[in-house]
Amino acid sequence: MKFTQTKLTGSYLIEIDKKTDERGFFARSWCGKEMEQHGLKGNIAQVNTSLSKDKGTLRGLHYQVAPYQECKMIRCTKGAIFDVIVDLRPGSSTFLRWFGTELTEDNHNALYSPEGFAQGFITLEEKTEITYFTNQFYAPGYDWGVRWNDPQIQIQLPIDVIAISDKDKNWPDFTHAYLEKQALGK
Repeated sequence: MKFTQTKLTGSYLIEIDKKTDERGFFARSWCGKEMEQHGLKGNIAQVNTSLSKDKGTLRGLHYQVAPYQECKMIRCTKGAIFDVIVDLRPGSSTFLRWFGTELTEDNHNALYSPEGFAQGFITLEEKTEITYFTNQFYAPGYDWGVRWNDPQIQIQLPIDVIAISDKDKNWPDFTHAYLEKQALGK
């Protein structure tokens, strides 16, 4: 696996190292040992799959608050997405900055999103499927989000949003949401 640091501290674009022959290729898509060698969380608590039937479907931006903060490794297994992560760690040199990259079934890349980041994506093709690994179990009541078009963050998507859940459409601005969650002690 090849790890390339993104412009956001602690996040990585991960490329597989393909061993090819006449049959196709073989590659490692997860290795806890290699993750830990790069200072990343190498344990897996959950593996999730999401299928979006329409191009332009937006999901996110999602994260979990303490004590259930999670890191994720996102890979597109069918179709294509523009995946976005946002650094929500106060005190970080990249606080409230975002990074986006195209993950496709053809490029086989993955994006590692550390704890304290929000993550989401927009589908670039119909019938797009992603799989993502997390180091925490889903914790109802500790899940939260940031609206993709929060003016403070200014994410620029490559295509228009066609489908989005009411929940994702109505997340409050980050500052309000963050302060509210902190006041609740979550």
